[in-house]
Amino acid sequence: MPLDGAKLKYITDTAFDILARIGLSGAPADVRTRAVENGARVRDDGRVTFSRALVEDVIARSCTRVELPGFQRDRGIEVGGGRVHIGTGGAAVQVLDGVTNSFRDSTLQDVYDLMRIVDACDSIHYSLRPVVARDMDDPLTLDINTAFAAMKATSKPIGTSFFESATVAPVVEMFDTALGGEGSFHRQPFCFASVCHVVPPLTLAEEACGVMQECVRLGMPLQICSAAQAGATSPAALVGALAQGLAESLAGLVLVNMIQPGFPCILAFLPFISDLRTGAMTGGSGEAAVANAAAAQLLLELGLPSTVSAGMTDAKTADAQSGYEKGYTVALAAQGGADMINLSVGMLGSIMVASKEALVIDNDMCGAILRSVRGVEMFEGCVDLDMIEAVVTGEGHFLGTAQTLDLMTKEYIYPALGNRQSVNDWLESGAQIIWNKAITRVAEIEAQAAPSHLPAEIETAIRNSLPIKLKN
Repeated sequence: MPLDGAKLKYITDTAFDILARIGLSGAPADVRTRAVENGARVRDDGRVTFSRALVEDVIARSCTRVELPGFQRDRGIEVGGGRVHIGTGGAAVQVLDGVTNSFRDSTLQDVYDLMRIVDACDSIHYSLRPVVARDMDDPLTLDINTAFAAMKATSKPIGTSFFESATVAPVVEMFDTALGGEGSFHRQPFCFASVCHVVPPLTLAEEACGVMQECVRLGMPLQICSAAQAGATSPAALVGALAQGLAESLAGLVLVNMIQPGFPCILAFLPFISDLRTGAMTGGSGEAAVANAAAAQLLLELGLPSTVSAGMTDAKTADAQSGYEKGYTVALAAQGGADMINLSVGMLGSIMVASKEALVIDNDMCGAILRSVRGVEMFEGCVDLDMIEAVVTGEGHFLGTAQTLDLMTKEYIYPALGNRQSVNDWLESGAQIIWNKAITRVAEIEAQAAPSHLPAEIETAIRNSLPIKLKN
């Protein structure tokens, strides 16, 4: 956790000052009117400001635990309180073909294929749309098909995005149909909407505000995003970038609660970093790791459900650079207490590329990181002096004791792809590197029966009523 108590207080106080003094521009007329009715003020230049007392009152009344059930409810997660969950996310526009090592534009089939891999990965808890279906031109067709592909691919919680507010209602109606009828999705909201409500620095996004309002009206949980890039769209000083990002996140929370108090809303506070030599975004830097861990700390301190970003390696394939950048960024975010870690698995090339093979490799990594979050656990019988004495006066090792056998799958996590053989055993078994093992693992998953949580007759009904393009 990179922030001590004094830094937490300073950054939080500064965020409140930003909202009270500078506020946000770009508020649509209806948003501005609602804000003023709820105690906000409008400066002469049109910027909407929020007093500290107003924001603190909203925080006190906000939803602190957000339930995200799966399509199969028991595969869901509860977001809030520092429970760490890892998932996909982003809007990559390319896919790396694992066999040919070539890059190509992402398609609707890739949305489905990637999220189907997530369904089979034990250490990945949810799947937010990882790629844009670039073979879909019309916004309505794109949004409906993205949501359908995600729903069909996995029974874990899913997330999607909307280009226009008008597409939210048809997607919710589709989810209702999938679950059995009108109102079913409201009772089991297995999909959240990822909405970038703000365009940094401190400017509201009009279309996204409309999407946000429509999601609240229809009961779709929100993950509202602030993703300023330090040195470009937020200050280069990390403290300043964190203060601005926290202010932008809290402004979104205020707006959501002005629409409906206590609505399930997760703050996706994603402090991106610039490589100041070029101005390009760097997702795998040490600065990205520490900034996102700090973002998790700030929201945890306020008691608000959090999402941060990590695993956004700048490497173009799953090489050593990818491994070390993903490892320390995801680990720091998890240790910082992030409730959700977006963009953390399957991504390459500064989140411009997605890879199925990287996804299964990252699943291994996440298992180890989640184990590190558990820490050293105390439990009844963890120290047994009689057992220790019996071993040291007997065989001299603990390998065959009842405790060792009992704890093999409770206390210890084992990699599915990572190799722990001796060098000679590894050579004799074919000297497979992890990338080749990942290709094999992806093929194994794709050879299995496809997920069947969406009943065939309901899928047929959806296909007959909507312009579904997915071939599976």
